[in-house]
Amino acid sequence: MTESGTFFTVLIGFLASFIPRAIMQAMPLLYGSTGEILTEKSGNLNLGIPGIMFVGAIAGVSGAFLYEHSGSAAQMNGFLAVLIPLLCCLVGSFLMGLLYCFLTVTLRANQNVTGLSMTIFGTGIAQFLGGSLIKITHAQSAGVASITITETVKYFSNGNVPGWLAYTGIVIAILVALFLRYTRAGMQLRAVGENPATADAAGINVTRYKYLATIIGSMIAGLGGLCFVMECAHGTWSEPRIDQIGWLAIALVIFTAWRPGVSIFASIMFGALLILSDHLNPPIGIKELYTLIPYVVTLLVLIIVSLRKKREDQPPQSLGLAYFREER
Repeated sequence: MTESGTFFTVLIGFLASFIPRAIMQAMPLLYGSTGEILTEKSGNLNLGIPGIMFVGAIAGVSGAFLYEHSGSAAQMNGFLAVLIPLLCCLVGSFLMGLLYCFLTVTLRANQNVTGLSMTIFGTGIAQFLGGSLIKITHAQSAGVASITITETVKYFSNGNVPGWLAYTGIVIAILVALFLRYTRAGMQLRAVGENPATADAAGINVTRYKYLATIIGSMIAGLGGLCFVMECAHGTWSEPRIDQIGWLAIALVIFTAWRPGVSIFASIMFGALLILSDHLNPPIGIKELYTLIPYVVTLLVLIIVSLRKKREDQPPQSLGLAYFREER
């Protein structure tokens, strides 16, 4: 075989293993950014996405863990093995979204402070529940305390190939994009985010739209946490880097100019950057520099996007601002 033939064979083999893993790593980012885009279109700036993803992940893991240990593995029902973690994840992230709305929409608390507080709160809950489950089982994985839901993960993950939860994230992003662009409710939601006073005067229920968009966006983001544990971590909970994924997801919202469709491709790009060092196997010392690439790219992107003056690339005008109906 010629040198060029050998090169192309190696390249094809590299891409065949690299691209599926990049897509897997991208899906938690896609869930988080899609949920945050839907939220921000209502004018709510939810910086609690990392905490919500943490809660969604640990709620799903807890549900799977309890079901898996409620009987023998041979008696597990595949439908319930999927349904229980999903419902637990959605309920946990729903409650987090509801709490955020109550504080920022009903009580009109500062959205930045509330979001950061919810990230700390959600991370603390996840670490507490995860630590409690680890203590119950005295679980160890390669000397590290962890929980592994080996039977349940079979219904979510296909090893190093993206599973159904990954493809569901792409479908959700497309549906959100179509909803925002082509439906009457989507246009009304965007009107609420741009100018809630005008929307209110036109007969649109501003509070309802803010609640629904934020809660549904939180539930979508929560699925990203579950996707990370089930697919990227193959059902193992130790100290997953969901907080990093959450912050990158928020940055992707700005990078994609609040477009869920664009977020699909941007998420895959960032997913590839996250695992680049694992596939290139750089020497020790250089490998740590590779892990900084996604965050350096994020900073550069935020600077470039901030310098752009196009109106369509700007956030909703009322983003982060509480709406006082009596001042209308």
